[in-house]
Order: sequence, then structure tokens, then C-alpha cells
Amino acid sequence: MEFIITEQQVNTRIDKFLSETVEGVSRSYIQKLLSEGNILVNQNVVKANYKLRENDKVQIFIPEPEELNIVAENIPLDIVYEDEDILIINKPKGMVVHPAAGHYSGTLVNAVMYHCKNQLSSINGVLRPGIVHRIDMDTTGLLVICKNDMAHQCLAEQLKVHTITRKYQAIVYHNIVEDEGTISKPIGRHPIDRKKQAVDVKNGKEAITHYRVLERLQGKFTYIECQLETGRTHQIRVHMASINHPLLGDTVYGPDKNLYHLQGQTLHAGVLGFVHPRTNEYMEFHTELPDYFNNLLVQLRK
Repeated sequence: MEFIITEQQVNTRIDKFLSETVEGVSRSYIQKLLSEGNILVNQNVVKANYKLRENDKVQIFIPEPEELNIVAENIPLDIVYEDEDILIINKPKGMVVHPAAGHYSGTLVNAVMYHCKNQLSSINGVLRPGIVHRIDMDTTGLLVICKNDMAHQCLAEQLKVHTITRKYQAIVYHNIVEDEGTISKPIGRHPIDRKKQAVDVKNGKEAITHYRVLERLQGKFTYIECQLETGRTHQIRVHMASINHPLLGDTVYGPDKNLYHLQGQTLHAGVLGFVHPRTNEYMEFHTELPDYFNNLLVQLRK
């Protein structure tokens, strides 16, 4: 596939240009192709932030799809909704969303592959079929799985323009004085620990989290609802920690001491809303807090 850059396309980032021009590929996939040397400009490898120049010759080589070697597993799923295009799952605590180093089985992808008989979108590659967004292993709650590329492209576009409703419940350290607020701080990779994210004003990507207080607990903790405007990795955890209110149970971004013997952060994706890719009607799903979260609230109210 080959393009010659015109005057109207000059100064556009190459990853943006190709994701908007080549049908059926996401910007993240274009960035992967760039990093692997499968996209050339004037026969040269370039980075994702390369700005196009007039008469640049852009060549893109899309590899043949890898043979899917992730095994479908008969793992019970808490299905909230399902139709021919999408599947809404209430994910339990401790389940990894998609296979990665150290977690090639027992993931949500293994489970949905079995349930959907491999009828899943292919846009995000062999390790993440059907996955358009994700939540952390120890975060519970709602996820949408895409059964075909049409649904995936539609929901990916809604994520891109921030029109998907995503509300989370969390318990954070300390008393939040104000009833609501907004955190707008860019997030990027931690400069030292590459497994972590951090507020990065210089190189991070835009990240916006809105929060409101639901209940103040003994003056030591606050029960809050967070609504994502953007969706960066670990966004709520990083943002709340950045204002001295890390999530209870989050020993990565908060205190090392694990109070109440929790399995990771107290974070639940309780509300998910979007425009259905086929009907164009807005749908919104709600799920109750998991038992551990409710039991913890009872303890903290005493």
C-alpha cells in the first residue's frame, strides 16, 4: 500500500494520517507497524511522531495475520448483555483481561474465545481479540467485548472522542474536603519503573478524571465516584495518588502497607454507556458493587 503526500496533508503526524486513511486499522496498530519497520517514508523507517512533508512517499506493509495460538477456555462469565455485535461482561477481581507475559491462560480473552467460538474482532491482534478497552486485573466491573470489526471500529471511535460513559466507584485514603473536582494532568510511563505510569507534564498524554464524593468514612477514607473523560493506563489510580488520595489497597501507587488484607485497589467499573454500533441507540449498563467492596464499606462505617 502506497501514498504520495499532498499539500493538504503536510505537517500531519504519520500515525494519525494512516489511522484515518487506511480502513480497519487502529492508531495503536499503526504505531506498532512503525516500531517494527513495516512503514517507510522515502524508503526510511520513521517514528510515530514524524510530520509528513509534501511529496513524501509512504509505504505500508501489513503482515499476514498471525495464527491464533491462544487457547479458548471454558471459564464462567458474568454476562450482563449480549447480542450479535457486543458482549458486556462484569469482570471479577483477579482476572487479567488479555494474555501477556506470565498470563497466557485464565484471562478474559480465553473465556470469551470459548463463549463466542472465536467470533471476535481482530483489530487489536491475536492477543487481544475483541478487546477495545480494558480494566486492571484487580479492578472489577463492566467491559464491552466486540464480536466483529464493525463494532470495534465504532466503539474505538467513541473512545477516541470521549463519548463513552465510564463511571467507577473507589475508596481513597484521607478525607476529600471538596464535594467534587476534576484532575487534568497528562500521564505517561514512569521514568524509572517502566511497569508504572506517572503524571508527566512534558511527555505524557492528556488525561482527565472527574470525581465526586459519595460518602466520607471516619475522616480516614472517602468513598467516591470517578468519571473518565480519557482512558489512560492506571488513570484513576495515578490521578488520585497525585492529589494525595491514593486508592485503598493500591500498594503500587499508595502506601506499602496493605490494610484490611485487600487484593489490590478498591476500584469498580460500575457504569458503562455508549451508542450501539448497529442500532445507533444509546445504551447504559450498571452493575452492583462486589461483595468485598460492600463488606469493606460496612467495616469503614463503624
